Amino acid sequence: MKNSIKIKEQFLADRDEVFREHDKHKDAFKFCVRYSLLVEEYVYRILAGRKFNFVIASLGSFSRRELAPFSDIDMMIITKSVEENEAEIKSAVTELWDCGIEVSHTVREFEDIKHFLKEDLHAFTQFFETRYLLGRKDIYGEWNQLLFEQITDKDKFNLINEFFQDTKERYSKYGASPKVLEPNIKFSAGCLRDIHLIEWMYALKNDMLLSEQSESTQTEKFLTHLKMNKVVNSKEITRILEAYKVILNARIYLHKFNDRDNDRLEFSYQEKIANALEIGWQDYMKEFFKSTSNINRFSRTMRKRFEEQISKPISEYLTINLDEDFTLKGKVISINSDKLLSLPEMMRSFYYRGLHDGRFDENLRSLIIESVNEYEETQAEELSSSVFFREILKLPRNVGKTLQTMNELGLLGAFLTQFKDLVGFFQPGVYHCYTADEHTLIALRNIEHVAEKDEHLGVIYENLVKKDLLYLAVLFHDIAKPISVAGHEIIGCEIAANIMEKLGYALNEINLVKFLVRHHLTMEQVAFRRNLNDGSTLDNFSSLFNSLLSLDMLYILTYGDLSAVSPVIWTKWKSDLLYELYSKTYEMLKTRISGEELLYSDTLQIMNGINEMTDDSTKDHVESINDVGYLSFYSQREINKHAEEIAKGSKITVFFNNDGQFTTVTVITKDFDSLLSRLCGALAINDVNILDARIFTRNDGIVIDSFNVSDFRTHKQIDKTRFDKIRNDLTIAIDDDPYISREFEKMKSRWWRIENKFFKRKGKTNIEFEDHDNFTIIDVFSPDRLGLLYRITQKMNEMGISIYFAKIATHSDDVVDAFYILDRNGKKVSKNDYDMIKHELLSTINDLL
Repeated sequence: MKNSIKIKEQFLADRDEVFREHDKHKDAFKFCVRYSLLVEEYVYRILAGRKFNFVIASLGSFSRRELAPFSDIDMMIITKSVEENEAEIKSAVTELWDCGIEVSHTVREFEDIKHFLKEDLHAFTQFFETRYLLGRKDIYGEWNQLLFEQITDKDKFNLINEFFQDTKERYSKYGASPKVLEPNIKFSAGCLRDIHLIEWMYALKNDMLLSEQSESTQTEKFLTHLKMNKVVNSKEITRILEAYKVILNARIYLHKFNDRDNDRLEFSYQEKIANALEIGWQDYMKEFFKSTSNINRFSRTMRKRFEEQISKPISEYLTINLDEDFTLKGKVISINSDKLLSLPEMMRSFYYRGLHDGRFDENLRSLIIESVNEYEETQAEELSSSVFFREILKLPRNVGKTLQTMNELGLLGAFLTQFKDLVGFFQPGVYHCYTADEHTLIALRNIEHVAEKDEHLGVIYENLVKKDLLYLAVLFHDIAKPISVAGHEIIGCEIAANIMEKLGYALNEINLVKFLVRHHLTMEQVAFRRNLNDGSTLDNFSSLFNSLLSLDMLYILTYGDLSAVSPVIWTKWKSDLLYELYSKTYEMLKTRISGEELLYSDTLQIMNGINEMTDDSTKDHVESINDVGYLSFYSQREINKHAEEIAKGSKITVFFNNDGQFTTVTVITKDFDSLLSRLCGALAINDVNILDARIFTRNDGIVIDSFNVSDFRTHKQIDKTRFDKIRNDLTIAIDDDPYISREFEKMKSRWWRIENKFFKRKGKTNIEFEDHDNFTIIDVFSPDRLGLLYRITQKMNEMGISIYFAKIATHSDDVVDAFYILDRNGKKVSKNDYDMIKHELLSTINDLL
């Protein structure tokens, strides 16, 4: 009888020794093989002497000999009869668990091959990735023989297509970019699954099992097989092996730091891994993103090759000679020699790639990578390369796609050395989802496809004559961030001018791009943080432009920048605000009128429409609100409803609207000093996250406050079943401020336990002041937290500050709240009080954080 407790203690001790050894040599492949073999050794030892009428085989990362510290130890039991062997199977699994080998097992009969082939092709692929451990070898051989006999060419075709679809779904969930800032080590683009997928498709297509018995990882063996069979050249294999090792090592460290299975590489773990490897955080992540980019490129290339192999082949007669060096067959571009390429030749190859929406064959791609390395060592600039680069920017389509591939293969950073510093650069703690270079190129691609997302922007973009200048502005808008994030727009415009001068652009073209880079943040700051129905705000913004072209380009650049931050940043609310600012500024520049004149004209036009369509009470209601934004913010039906409710004399009226992307909550009541604070508190205690707020006040003191909100857990609309509770708490808040305070304190204890899950970034806090003709403007920068707006407005009320206008803008986990304020006497706040106000607000925010 085995002493299971003693074996378990010994296994855990041996396992911990393997873990400690990794801390010394830091070699991912050595660790995975050693740990996998250790588990195998104990499986043999625990089950030694037992004769099974079935097979025990390893699966998954255990079969690949790529076990991370807390990976599942997957096994497959293969048997001809579950019923006959059920007791023995249960006994074996139990004994393994008792001895510390916590296996996750599946039991399969021979009939399952046909069943899974018909019902679940994806699950069927695990049958190709088993490794024999114990039991009857004849059954294992018979199983594998039947496996290949059952699958037809049609099955292979269907399965490979299913893999393509699976990749799309995986990218949609975990990120399609290999430069996502906090990737899933297993499933994000460029990570482990990208390699596994290629292994599975290759094995399936070539009728081979991925279970060769040798003391190395499956990925090492697979890539060596590709090299030996000249499927991929040796230099590319070396790059992929090194890249895979980097990612596998990150997974090992993630498991060790968490003491459990965890595959999300968050900022805090990135820094810990960098420290463990004795390397700087930024340097480590640059190496990591280089690795994910290499793997993603390899995976895409192989998937494209599989796709072409299962499609109808293209005749050699359809090969087109692009020039004396390059040919095009279908979508594949090849070169007629094996010599290294000059910079102009590389540029020419990318021009053809963009023009024909093609891709490079492996030989050309490898030559470009080697040629880039050679060029960076010599830096022999040639004038003709600038000409081809400018021609790439003038392509009718695929500019972003082409520049993306130039970046992947290293040419963009080699040609524009200032851009190279942007590659892999990131800002931890901010709301960007991608590295700076990836963000830049996504912005450019989004702009090329803007007509699919926004009708107004699409028309403007299509009518632009010199789109190449816009593309340059996109390329350069963040180029100075590695030098200094603060003020990067100022430094960046000078870098842009220097590069464009070398590329041979005219002075007026350089000045336009300089302007766009210098002001690429300005339009969103004004649109999202300022009152667009304030004449002086419009005057100040419009004074920046010397032409309608510069306005058009800045509008599109702002869209590109925002849409490339993360998939969820570009919302209808932001689109509407930017368009409102653009259209008002466009009209002012075109007709040469001031902001006040524009607003007066708009008001007259809207009022004339209302006078024709509404009764006297609605007209009186509209005329009592001085903010023309009210008329454009609400529909005619909503305005009529407001007037009806106000006429009823109700103390408070609350409307909910779930028609848009978020839930809109509108509150109508009599204004008083702490009203906004109490309303924010009532929403906070209902786990409602405020995304933005608009305040409209009538001359008689009645306010119409509108909040776009979401459920803080799901980030989706508020469920209608919660409306009554929220309405009730808003009503109570009008009369009973202590109730809100008490409920808020109760909720805080629960929030502390769950906020870390939903608000991960630390971020920075800051308070800025701006002088306005009629108000003092306060901008509050902070990481987002539940109840943040409630605490800020509550503190302002305590300091005797009256809020006349507020704009709340949430960027992922960060907020920028802008408040137009006056003191209790209705005057602008004295500058002597700025420091006191800043101190009090920062203290309030930090207490909440």
